[in-house]
Parts: sequence; C-alpha cells; structure tokens
Amino acid sequence: MTKEFAIAFSGNWLAAWNSHNIDEILKHYSEDFSIETPMALKLFPESNGLINGKHNIRKYWTVALERIPNLKFEILDVLMGVSGLTIYYINLATNKKSVEIMNFNTEGKVNKVMVHYAE
Repeated sequence: MTKEFAIAFSGNWLAAWNSHNIDEILKHYSEDFSIETPMALKLFPESNGLINGKHNIRKYWTVALERIPNLKFEILDVLMGVSGLTIYYINLATNKKSVEIMNFNTEGKVNKVMVHYAE
C-alpha cells in the first residue's frame, strides 16, 4: 500500500459514493468481495451482517441508497496498512461517523470490507 494509491483510491471512492451511481461504486470491488456491517444486519437481518458477492452487495447498496437519497460522505482520514486501508468518514446526511476497513486483492480491488459505525 502506497500513500499515492491510498489518496487516489479514497478520492475516487468518495466521488463514486457521492454520485450515488451504483456502477461507479462497484468498480472499486472484486466480484467475490464480502462486507460485514451493522447496516446489513439492520436492513437484512437474515444476513447476520455479512453479505457476499458483488451481485448481492449491489442489491444491498441499492436499498441503502434509496433509503438515504441525500447521502453524502466527507473523508476525515485515511489510514494505510500492508494490503489495505481504512477510510474514516462522516455521512453528512445523518451526521454519523464510520470507518471502513478494506483489504485489497493483487489487482488493486477491494475484496473484503468491515464497517464500524459510531453511535
């Protein structure tokens, strides 16, 4: 993980989410990626908070974007690891802070995400 990659990725990630364009958002992720998030547990209790595969996550994020039509993120910080990064951000629509811990595959796509929310 380089600082240049982390800065470029997080900027592109932010622009994609703020555009609400699901295809642009999903370009950052591998076909087999998984996400663990309390929001998935809230929207789809049967998921136990874990959703696997781009096709299923597309459905989940489509519902999430419909529920928060004014969603807008602002990045507060980006932290780098060996093969991943963490984006600390605030959702300006809800005024809630979150972190997304992302692991990357060898092609530079996110293949695993864990999301934590502030109460």
